[in-house]
Amino acid sequence: MTVPVGADRLDRMTNSVTDPGRFAVGWRKYLWLAAGAALGGFALHNDWSISIAGWLFLICLMRFTRSSGILLGFGCSWLASAVATVVFLFAGNRFSFGPILFGCLAISTILTLPLLVDRLLFARLTPLLATLIFPTTRVATEFLVAAVSPFGTIFGPLAGTQSANLPLLQLVSVTGIYGISFLMAWAAPVANLALEKRLSWWKIRTVTLAFTALLGLVLLGGGIRLAVAPAAKQTVRVAGVSSSVQARQSKQALDNFHTPDVTPDQKPQLRRAFAFVTDDLFLRSTVEAHAGAKIIVWPEAGALTLHDDLPALLSRAADFARTQHVYLEMGVGVILDNAPYTRDMAVLVDPNGKALWEFDKAHPVPGLEDFPAGDGKVPVASTPFGRLANVICFDADFPGTLRPSGGQADIMLVPANDWQGIEKMHSENAVFRAVENGYSVVRQASNGIAVTTDNRGVALATTNFFSTPQQNMIAYVPIRGTWTIYSAVGDLFAWLCAAAMIALCALAIVRPTPTPIQG
Repeated sequence: MTVPVGADRLDRMTNSVTDPGRFAVGWRKYLWLAAGAALGGFALHNDWSISIAGWLFLICLMRFTRSSGILLGFGCSWLASAVATVVFLFAGNRFSFGPILFGCLAISTILTLPLLVDRLLFARLTPLLATLIFPTTRVATEFLVAAVSPFGTIFGPLAGTQSANLPLLQLVSVTGIYGISFLMAWAAPVANLALEKRLSWWKIRTVTLAFTALLGLVLLGGGIRLAVAPAAKQTVRVAGVSSSVQARQSKQALDNFHTPDVTPDQKPQLRRAFAFVTDDLFLRSTVEAHAGAKIIVWPEAGALTLHDDLPALLSRAADFARTQHVYLEMGVGVILDNAPYTRDMAVLVDPNGKALWEFDKAHPVPGLEDFPAGDGKVPVASTPFGRLANVICFDADFPGTLRPSGGQADIMLVPANDWQGIEKMHSENAVFRAVENGYSVVRQASNGIAVTTDNRGVALATTNFFSTPQQNMIAYVPIRGTWTIYSAVGDLFAWLCAAAMIALCALAIVRPTPTPIQG
């Protein structure tokens, strides 16, 4: 029998006895590559994502890499991932933005490495241990990317497409998003083993039972957690308030204004435009206060002001909060006279007129926002409506930032400002943070999807900036959160996966001979 080149090369690399029938050979393996590339465009977390594609595309790519030489397998898989990355950026309307493109391609390269590690080592371990190489390596690389890149979890984690799967979503209260990524990544080697063993039950039963049992346990546990969750004994009416269409049009007239070029003669014009927006926000907030809202949240940079006028704005907010007996969370964009020229902040004013915090955005969007980052210390304030905390927009894509050092929160307020093309992924990321940390999230967004979710990821209210003339979001939010394992141990699961990856790789390397693979 003539052994195909790909299988022959695999024999030489692993020194094992192989049956070419186990692998997709010849042109057939390229069908797996094509399927993986096609599904990859819908597997990344964007407006085009399909949740099941996140499970399937890695199965296809692994089928190709295991059927090919190392360089060919990794190179083609990297190309398929690069294509998916371009699709991701195109869907987010940032396709032509160079720094973001190169940054995402670099991350894509890192996240393709687990396929290479699997290809090199899978034949050197027992079937069960061999299936764990890929998921542990994938989680380790996702964790590394989230820790060192300026993009957080907005690009990369497999779990991003699964926010609507509520039973599965409960897993993040224990493991963070990496638990879901682990299960999704584990499905690839399990499915490939089944194909390589030609669906022979006696050869795949141990691995299949282990995977299905864990997945079933996770889904059952998540379903029970949802079913037995007690009804909230107390709720508070929260209103997210964005400016009107007319006010937005006033802000659009300033699109050609760039802060480093501000001149004294421009300030009167800016003050008039800013005042129109601010007056509109206070007017609409008054309506919501009269309707019973006790907490009012404005979007990121919902109000704009010159630095000279900031004290007057804060004084007006104090008078409003005292008069209306509300907590007012203001997203404020401040125009400074000198570098860095802008400040992106949020201020919470209590019913006594006291500013409980001024929080500066901790994670400016790379390539788009050039102001200095805040210190990232998430403020927490005790109120009659629970412990309130605050971050701004992109901060919610960094799980570490969303674990307040000041104590457990009950309601996380997230003023946000998106753009069309990223609104779905950005609003869904907030759902993960709510379940991870056991608090409700109120995310009021301009140019995006505003969402309020409880501590189990159940949506309490949503509004879409692009489909409603007035984006006010009203929700009755539980004033008490719940304790979670993740809020106590953080990313322990990810660290354990990294340790397991090192152990598995070391074991595979020191083994005297690879495990023979029978057809």
